[in-house]
Amino acid sequence: MGNGALAIGPKLPRPSSTLPSLTLGLIGHRPVFLLNWLRFPGPRCVLSERVERRLAAVLAADVAGYSRLMTTDEEGTLARLKAVRKAIVDPAIASYRGRIVKTTGDGMLVEFASAVDAVRNAVEVQRRMAEQNAAVPQDQRIEFRIGINVGDIIFDDNDIFGDGVNVAARLEGIAEPGGVCMSDDAYRQVRGKVDIAYDDMGPQPLKNIAEPMRAWRVRLTGQTSSVVQSDSAVSQHQTLPLPDKPSIAVLPFQNMSGDPEQDYFADGIVEDIITALSRFKTLFVIARNSSFTYKGRAVDVKQVGRELGVRYVLEGSVRRAANRVRITGQLVDTAAGAHLWANRFDGGLGDIFDLQDQVTESIVGAIAPAVEKAEIERAKRKPTESLDAYDHYLRGLASSYRITNRQANEEALRFFNKVIKLDPGFASAYGRAALCYAWAKTNGWISFTPTEIAKVKKLAQRAVELGKDDVIALAASGYTLAFVARDLGGGAALIDRALAFNSNWAEAWFWGGWVKNWLGEPEAAIERFARAIRLNPLDPSISGVRAGLSHAHFFLGHYDEAVSWAAVALQDNQDFQPALRMEAASGAMAGRSEQAHQALLRLRQMNPTLRVSNLKDLLGPYRRAEDISRYEEGLRRAGLPE
Repeated sequence: MGNGALAIGPKLPRPSSTLPSLTLGLIGHRPVFLLNWLRFPGPRCVLSERVERRLAAVLAADVAGYSRLMTTDEEGTLARLKAVRKAIVDPAIASYRGRIVKTTGDGMLVEFASAVDAVRNAVEVQRRMAEQNAAVPQDQRIEFRIGINVGDIIFDDNDIFGDGVNVAARLEGIAEPGGVCMSDDAYRQVRGKVDIAYDDMGPQPLKNIAEPMRAWRVRLTGQTSSVVQSDSAVSQHQTLPLPDKPSIAVLPFQNMSGDPEQDYFADGIVEDIITALSRFKTLFVIARNSSFTYKGRAVDVKQVGRELGVRYVLEGSVRRAANRVRITGQLVDTAAGAHLWANRFDGGLGDIFDLQDQVTESIVGAIAPAVEKAEIERAKRKPTESLDAYDHYLRGLASSYRITNRQANEEALRFFNKVIKLDPGFASAYGRAALCYAWAKTNGWISFTPTEIAKVKKLAQRAVELGKDDVIALAASGYTLAFVARDLGGGAALIDRALAFNSNWAEAWFWGGWVKNWLGEPEAAIERFARAIRLNPLDPSISGVRAGLSHAHFFLGHYDEAVSWAAVALQDNQDFQPALRMEAASGAMAGRSEQAHQALLRLRQMNPTLRVSNLKDLLGPYRRAEDISRYEEGLRRAGLPE
């Protein structure tokens, strides 16, 4: 034995089962108890070697569909796999200081000293594999599934064992082909250190692992958020019950134009169908952002129904060529997988709104025949007669859904301003333009002078004048007037009016939640945020809802819940200042000093002039003075100077 270790007792043959035991031994001149494993059968003393343990990041990988590939082309598959290993996999592992522990026919086990290195290695491999597979037929692609865990491992004869290894292997089993799945322990090690987005998969039942384990999916370039299921069943965490009225999700329509630049047009068609359907109080309509998490993926409508909690799914495609457009659609019952309705609509671009009317009316007729004619006529209402203005509105929407930085926000505002210039009667464009200013204020991208505030108020007021029954115009204007112009009463009334008109629009519930926070009604705010999440359960930009929930719990004195919601909000956008402020304030009040201090450091890096004295300029129009005082006290305890 090495290192001067001595244990007493005869050595036994290697058994099939093990039990832990302590034996007395020596290290140097000191007597110690050594943990070893009694090998049964037979009650004997044991000569044991000291077990070498260490904490490591373990990566397990295999080839999805390997048996099928081998059956189809054994020699070709082996040759392609060998080439991939040589060109992509092995160099990446070496680059990130990994050690290949062992390989099997279609997989490998790799050890890293750092979870960051393990994740970066996995992402590089999967991205390069995706690039290489782009020109390869689907049935011939070599696609890896990768699982990553951080845990205590046993090192023996250049091999590794233990739960740290087993969990990585099980996580690889629930990863998507071309995807990466990691444990919660690994996620905590890489959060904030690797510029990658993650999706919370919730507790996952893993084979031969006693308790469900929380898992995270790495969102690679080009991927959208999704819910991943275990092999055995959909976990309870991921399954949503059906509402008590007809429910529908409209999935992204496929762009058949052959030009990726036309994606915005297909997306805009779906946006309009969702908006039209959501006006029907007899329907439960999933919001656009959750539906669009399925964009670019082949989907199982039964799984979509479980994940979104809907009875019906609408799929379709849009083909635009010259001045002609073709829209196809099919309605599917998610429980039975049966097609209930399918149709095709052809026309010139000048008739685009008539085509959308036909699609919407046909869908409603298939799933809710009792809907009154007046509601159908309302759904047909055209947003504008100007095709140029409408085209720019769609482009502005496409930009607004990608708002993660100042440049994207400014691009969206330019599009909406152009819409207003082309069609001064387009109510929703005014509301969307006003929202761009609200988002700029949220992130501290602009200092609002009285002139700027007057401009925002004018946009919002014009939206309301033009769109007396337009949910987008009403709710967006109400939120902006409350937040930017600090007209809390007027803004709250507009959002309530919008919700009375259309209770299916998730954003209206979201903005209404913030208004309830400002009014000093945190319980009502939590209810509204919960409704927003239910209508939009897979929204990849849901950080605003989570930040709102953290504020509501903070004002209720639930500091642990508040800091937890703030931390979850920062998973989507680590620079989201409302969430950072709340992580600092609630963390300090909950006694989590280090977490609060780190959040405040990040906050002050982004805004060096931040002080307790100027905090009110950034916060919303809180009606209760005690709410502002509590906010200031939390940040003061976190270390914010006066």
